Amino acid sequence: MTRLKTLAWICCLTLATVTAGLAAGISGDYLETRNADVYTGYCVANSEVGLVGDQAIMAWHIKEGSWNGVQLDGLSVVGVTKASATLGDPFANPYPARSVLIVDTRANAEQRLALREFAQSMAQDLLKDIVKVEVAPIQMEIGKGENHGSAKLEAGTLARIQTRCIGGKDHLCGNEALYYQPLTSLAHAMPVFTLNDEFKGGGLGVNWRINNKSSAFVGTFSQEGAIAMK
Repeated sequence: MTRLKTLAWICCLTLATVTAGLAAGISGDYLETRNADVYTGYCVANSEVGLVGDQAIMAWHIKEGSWNGVQLDGLSVVGVTKASATLGDPFANPYPARSVLIVDTRANAEQRLALREFAQSMAQDLLKDIVKVEVAPIQMEIGKGENHGSAKLEAGTLARIQTRCIGGKDHLCGNEALYYQPLTSLAHAMPVFTLNDEFKGGGLGVNWRINNKSSAFVGTFSQEGAIAMK
C-alpha cells in the first residue's frame, strides 16, 4: 500500500511538473519590414510582385517568458532574410531563403541558442537556412496607445528600422488595403509606414536602405514555450 502511495505521489509530481512546463509561455513585441508595400492598392502591388518583396527583417523583443526552459526576459533577436521570390505571392515559391540571425549581446551562450530556436520556430522555413549568426546590442522600442505604429530598431550597425503610423497622405491609389499578411503568427498586428529600413551585414550578398514605403508591421506575439523532452 505504501508503495502504491509513493508511485501515485511520483506520478502526480511528474504531471504537475509537465503541466507547469507546458503552461510556460513567451510574449513580447514584433517588428517587420519588407522591400515591397504590404498596405497598398492592386496597382502598386502588381507593379512590385516578382520584382521586389524578397527581402525582410523580422525582430522580436521578448518582454517575458522562456523557450526550451531558458528564461529570455528582456532579450531580442532579429532575422534578416533574402528569399527566392516575393514573400506572400501565392503564385511563386520564396524558398530556398537564406538568412542572417542577429542575437542580443546581453544573452549568454544558452540564451543565444534558445533565441535562435525561438526565432526559427516563429519564422519557420524563412529562417531554416541561417548562413551567419551575429551578436550585437539590440534596442527595440514600440510606441504605446495612439503612437503604437511608431517603432524603432537598432541592431548594432547591422540593421536599423524606423516606422510611424500610416496617414491619409500616404495613400496613392485611393483603394489601399492590407495586401500581404505578416510573415509570422502574431496575437496582434497592424501595417505601418517605413521611414527607414537598413541592412548592412554580410552573408546574403545584398545590403539595402529603403525609405518611405508602407512596407512594415508592428505587433505583439504570445506563444506557449517549447519544452525540451529529456
